[in-house]
Amino acid sequence: AQTAEVDAERVARWIVDQYPHRRFPGAVIGSPHGAAVHLAVALGVPWLPAAFEMTVHWNRGAVDRPRAALDHGAALAGRLLAGNADVHVRQVHCPASRGALAGATVALAVRWRSLPAAYTRFLADRLEPGAGVLLLRDARTWPVLDEGRGHSFQVGCPASGLDPVDFHPEAHALRQVLRSAGGDGAHWEPPEVSCPQGYAENGVESDFEHSARQWAARRGHPLHQVHYPQPDALSAATADLYRRWLRRAGKTGNRLVVECGRLLDPWQVVRAGLVPYWCENATRRRVEGVEWWLAGSEPFSSVDVLPEPPGVRSPALAGLPQWLAVAAFGRRRRALDRGSARGYPVTSVPTRRATEVLRNQPYDLPVPPPLTVGEALETLRDTGAHQGLLVS
Repeated sequence: AQTAEVDAERVARWIVDQYPHRRFPGAVIGSPHGAAVHLAVALGVPWLPAAFEMTVHWNRGAVDRPRAALDHGAALAGRLLAGNADVHVRQVHCPASRGALAGATVALAVRWRSLPAAYTRFLADRLEPGAGVLLLRDARTWPVLDEGRGHSFQVGCPASGLDPVDFHPEAHALRQVLRSAGGDGAHWEPPEVSCPQGYAENGVESDFEHSARQWAARRGHPLHQVHYPQPDALSAATADLYRRWLRRAGKTGNRLVVECGRLLDPWQVVRAGLVPYWCENATRRRVEGVEWWLAGSEPFSSVDVLPEPPGVRSPALAGLPQWLAVAAFGRRRRALDRGSARGYPVTSVPTRRATEVLRNQPYDLPVPPPLTVGEALETLRDTGAHQGLLVS
């Protein structure tokens, strides 16, 4: 019943209220991504996401019954949409990334279909004249059921580290996942999809992009889009950007921190003069991404690794030896956070763990002067092109 009380505009107001009352030289908006927050900090600008997540308890749910999840989620979405006409609700049923919680809760990504009024007022009042806006877009796709009623449904997700075929009823990986989550593969009957290559849950609504472009054109603010085919591309390009930014200010840029999931703290990173690389989660694919980037980068003198335990078991997860291999790229210091590693992967750690670890790093002040939007775009184009990053 509380779903009907959700006010997406109030959420947008809460987001913009987190920023001080002053003018900014730009803004970063769009798909959720840890490196987006680091990018915004380097620019000295606000970060405004194009969506927010909701988790609704489901007392009669079952992790192995996606059709029942669809029916229940559609009813929830209907209540939410009745009071929020300008959003799209994407429901994700993924036992691989959420474990038993996929049966006990319904996960909804609420995506704005246009710039919310709170965003437009904030940008109009707080941006300096001619300030640039960066729109980040996650270009990953996934099979989706969308009947055009404002609610769409996907079984599995890219963040699981698996492929769509792995959620087929006969897939060995699915049976492993369901078994570990307390489900039974015999009950798994996913609904048909209407779009085999729809944008996944972290994508940006096309109407949101159109709305942002129109607003920017009317107000005289250049809008630049940054498309990334995988989260690794933006993480690597942002890490390279930080290294150049720090070195331009006379710092070494040789100390790396590899963050994961919710374990990140942008302020502690800039205070300590660290280079941040963000892994979306603890899957093998994301950890392989940082390994490949490190293998092709100038060596770092120190590498600190903060793996977030996912709290579930999955054949797609990286083991601790793979995280240790990431830390081993440090020439003098190689540190894997013991608190995060203890009980990995089935335990969980609080988000404050990142702050607790990073504040023990030595100070490296002052913080370099903020980058301009133009400088950031130039670096992203230069360092991200071979990663598939598209900057327009």
